[in-house]
Amino acid sequence: MKKILVTGGAGFIGSNYVNHILNERDDYYIVNIDKLTYAGNLENLSSLANHPRHVFVRGDIANRELVNYLFEKYELDHVINFAAESHVDRSIIGSYEFFRTNVLGTNILLETARKFKVKKFLQISTDEVYGSLGKEGLFTEGTPLSPNSPYSSSKAGADMMVSSFYHTYGMPVVTTRCSNNYGPFQFPEKLIPLMILNALSNKELPVYGDGMNVRDWIYVIDHNKAINLVFEQGKDGEVYNIGASNELPNIEIVKLILSKLNKSESLIKYVQDRLGHDRRYAIDSSKIQSELGWKPEFTFEKAIDYTVNWYLSNEKWWKNIISGEYQSYYEKQYGKK
Repeated sequence: MKKILVTGGAGFIGSNYVNHILNERDDYYIVNIDKLTYAGNLENLSSLANHPRHVFVRGDIANRELVNYLFEKYELDHVINFAAESHVDRSIIGSYEFFRTNVLGTNILLETARKFKVKKFLQISTDEVYGSLGKEGLFTEGTPLSPNSPYSSSKAGADMMVSSFYHTYGMPVVTTRCSNNYGPFQFPEKLIPLMILNALSNKELPVYGDGMNVRDWIYVIDHNKAINLVFEQGKDGEVYNIGASNELPNIEIVKLILSKLNKSESLIKYVQDRLGHDRRYAIDSSKIQSELGWKPEFTFEKAIDYTVNWYLSNEKWWKNIISGEYQSYYEKQYGKK
């Protein structure tokens, strides 16, 4: 039985992973720690209520005593670190929490995992650590790190720390860097759910700059299957890029969503561009495909339909979210633009 500490497992990608893997595998025991900040949501884990191989702990990975206690109590021997402050816009407004969670929290996890001699430490990262691409080319695992936002710089710092624990201590670590995710349970400050929910409410759809910033999109289930393949078969000390080769400008995503919901493009409102906004991301995932045999299963066309339909079918979930703190943040971020 693998006894795994999953951090950030009530967030978007983490909760999808926990839900998926506990349904697929009977040899995983998961202790799921999440601070339940604005993007962590226990409703994402409702299907796991009373699951015999899932324990949820509300807590902070930057709390050294708590992390040590969990390793001792549950005899943990693996770590998958999803926990992160992850929204670029929020990191521009205030960067402290990003560095506290993403850098200090990762350090505490690494130190504790080393103390307890874990068998694998998997760091979940992002293609944003590579910076911005021109019109051509792809990010490879050998692309130099060149982060351009407080968020991406905090993730780059964490990634380098993970690598240092391999080179210094021989610790069994591996890192994945993924392109933009979409799918169920994504917090509605991110592009796709934000546009879906605004369109459903006939609200303006704020688009940064000229809308031509390009992102490489991957369905969250494809991402999580790749994560688990790396977790089980990835080579210690290595980095694996994960992407589905779906490069699209933001404005095309927005117009596609409006079309699927039979809404007018007049709802689009171009707003002042984000500070330090990277122009293009695109992932070369040939390494994970050739070495581990992974490939995406979902086409963008099918998965975006699944995603739109999920939000249409889960109105209670997103209505519970877009109240309170999220609304005040939304107004602060977009209201004057």
